[in-house]
Amino acid sequence: MPDKNYVLTLSCEDRPGIVASVTTELAGMDANIAESNQFWDRQTNRFFMRIAFTAAEGTTKDDVERALKPAIDRFDMKTNIVDQARKPKIVIMVSKFDHALQHLIYQIRVGWLDAEVVAIVSNHEDSRRFAEHEGLPYHVLPVSKDTKKEQEEALLQIVKDTGADLVVLARYMQVLSDNLSKRLFGKVINIHHSFLPSFKGAKPYHQAHERGVKLIGATAHYVTPDLDEGPIIEQETERVSHAMSAEDFVATGRDIESRVLARAVKKHLESRVMLNGHKTVVFG
Repeated sequence: MPDKNYVLTLSCEDRPGIVASVTTELAGMDANIAESNQFWDRQTNRFFMRIAFTAAEGTTKDDVERALKPAIDRFDMKTNIVDQARKPKIVIMVSKFDHALQHLIYQIRVGWLDAEVVAIVSNHEDSRRFAEHEGLPYHVLPVSKDTKKEQEEALLQIVKDTGADLVVLARYMQVLSDNLSKRLFGKVINIHHSFLPSFKGAKPYHQAHERGVKLIGATAHYVTPDLDEGPIIEQETERVSHAMSAEDFVATGRDIESRVLARAVKKHLESRVMLNGHKTVVFG
């Protein structure tokens, strides 16, 4: 059997000896560190660390947890251990604009994103043909003000039934309720144009064009009850000019949104993103 690959992420109050304690325990179980990143937030005195390592064949996640327990108890660490042999499961949500959805599926198909799409959920029928072509389950959950609670319960049931680790809002144009945002906190990633709150409502790229904006972009973030203000994972901007039409703005925006969302999902799935209050620590 080949070596087992794991990723350990941890956070705790910063003090001397953390790295030495963790690496000593890993060495004691003959683990080999393949990658290590760390960050000390001086403002909060919190320490964050990500270690990717290989362990001998037959080593289980429980074995790793037992080996690390002395370090975890000593420093009161918040930890997460991921067995990289397990492919993460994701649910993708989409409305009518499917560019981000299609880009995610393509990146999974070519192996750049290591994930299994267990369901596509939409409030419209528009992407059904694409989902069926890809052989993916497609669930239409129409939503209105009167049915929002029932619709979100149906979504939660899909997440539970599929064992999904992450929900990706790939231009899903409905606001999640405070209740749902809290129940799935840290497990929902959204993408939006970076004009908020300057250009809210319909056709934000057209609004930006009318105002002569010179930079447009996109932001991927975790969903919280505060609309589009969750901890940011990834961003990108691109320069535009007066010579471009509103439709050019839209096309450029579509490309940026697709790229930014895919990068954010990849970093999350590889355990490179750690929550730090209203911010994130993102290891490269």
